[in-house]
Amino acid sequence: MKITFDFEKPLAELQLQIDKVKQVEDKNKLDMSATVAELESKLEAAKREIYSNLTGWQKVQISRHPERPYSLQYLELMCDDFIELHGDRTVGDDKAIIGGFGTIGGQTAMFIGHQKGRNTKERQYRNFGMPNPEGYRKALRLMKLAEKFNKPVITLIDTPGAFPGLEAEERGQGEAIARNLLEMSILKVPVICIVIGEGASGGALGIAIGDKVSMLENSWYSVISPENCSTILFKTWEHKERAAEMLKLTSTDMFKNKLIDGVIKEPLGGAHQDPVAMAATLKKYLLKELKVLKERNIDELVTDRINKFCSMGVVIED
Repeated sequence: MKITFDFEKPLAELQLQIDKVKQVEDKNKLDMSATVAELESKLEAAKREIYSNLTGWQKVQISRHPERPYSLQYLELMCDDFIELHGDRTVGDDKAIIGGFGTIGGQTAMFIGHQKGRNTKERQYRNFGMPNPEGYRKALRLMKLAEKFNKPVITLIDTPGAFPGLEAEERGQGEAIARNLLEMSILKVPVICIVIGEGASGGALGIAIGDKVSMLENSWYSVISPENCSTILFKTWEHKERAAEMLKLTSTDMFKNKLIDGVIKEPLGGAHQDPVAMAATLKKYLLKELKVLKERNIDELVTDRINKFCSMGVVIED
């Protein structure tokens, strides 16, 4: 059964009308192509109207769509091959973060990304895309491996946050994320980071320090989720829509505030509507950026990377 959000109900109703007309056409052997064409035209116009005027909360909903492509699906569609590497060599293998060498457009890169699950069993296996410290340490181990072999690093970000459990804190969750921030800032290879879905707090930032940080059109990136922000400010989740607007967490807002380097267009209605087309768009973007970054002097690249993040949030008074 197709999942429809509240704001998509007019589209679902139009699609239902189209299906009914086609059923009548088939059953009674009638030519109703003109009626179908008119309804399909209305549907297309309604789609463009709705999806071009999405609120922050509506984009959050799309970013969480259960059919939205996750990291492994993008790698399957973009890469000629991909070899997953496991473990942090200390505690274990965190399934919420995947990584390994892959070939894209004839170039080898280290791909690292958050991974969610499609059903209850997979979600539990992937810990709902919330990494433990060993996940971030695995990511760092793979980044260092890429640096050793002079291969670029590409990260795909999609997490509701790092795992907040007591055991994660006992194993050094904060230190693991902080270590990644430090090491990624001085990594001597090109680093490209893409927010493909949810980008929440340090859980996202732990693999998001790059020369180019971009977001898919309907993704979000913020220090906190709208629900948790609403709980803190208003003592209830009921104001999550208002919180989403206040946080300025959409790709458009983030780009306007110079916190990211670009916005990657999605198929109409979201990446889940056409994962193949979305993967092709993302691949094209990555190859273009890799070509530019690989031509730059690595010391200058690292300096610019550090300066970019150090300049964020700085206020200069006259």
